[in-house]
Amino acid sequence: MEIKDTYKTITKASSETLFKDRGSKFFGYAFPVVDEEEIKVCIEALRKQHHTARHFCYAWQLGKSYESYRANDDGEPNNSAGMPIYGQLQAFNVTNILVVSVRYFGGTKLGVGGLIQAYKTSAQLALEASKIVEKTIDKEFLLKFEYPEMNTVMRIIKDESLEIINQKMELSCEIKISVRQKDAEKIFSLFENTYKVGIKKLD
Repeated sequence: MEIKDTYKTITKASSETLFKDRGSKFFGYAFPVVDEEEIKVCIEALRKQHHTARHFCYAWQLGKSYESYRANDDGEPNNSAGMPIYGQLQAFNVTNILVVSVRYFGGTKLGVGGLIQAYKTSAQLALEASKIVEKTIDKEFLLKFEYPEMNTVMRIIKDESLEIINQKMELSCEIKISVRQKDAEKIFSLFENTYKVGIKKLD
């Protein structure tokens, strides 16, 4: 089975999008986030910006392996807002993202079906207004060796196209490398079996 070691995300916030339905306005936003603290900050900022809006409905997905998510209806009928927004995060297959749809009520009730459609569209517009990038999930290793082993180590790094994060070249050398998750075991054993070179996994 192939290890999935890429994920899709955005690196900067989307531009503001607007969807209108029977007088109600839905402003959509997508933000890159890595934890719940950042999510709180983004939502607080929107509440200040739209202080007369009635609903701030949102969904987020976190983790490079898409491990956690939450959907919030913020006073709209159950599952009529947060889940349709979350559905778009799934449709775009993205993570480490918060999508918020800010609703100004326009006087006409949209009904649950109308709300689901409106929040789904608002989330879709926000994600379409974002630049989605694919990133790799990487593992970091620390290599330790004496100076005479330098050529051997550098040759493996070059042959395997490994990324050097930092290096300390003295009599005793240390190189920190970054390896794609799917290649991690292979690279680890490669260095482990190289004479006089030590390798250690970093969390």
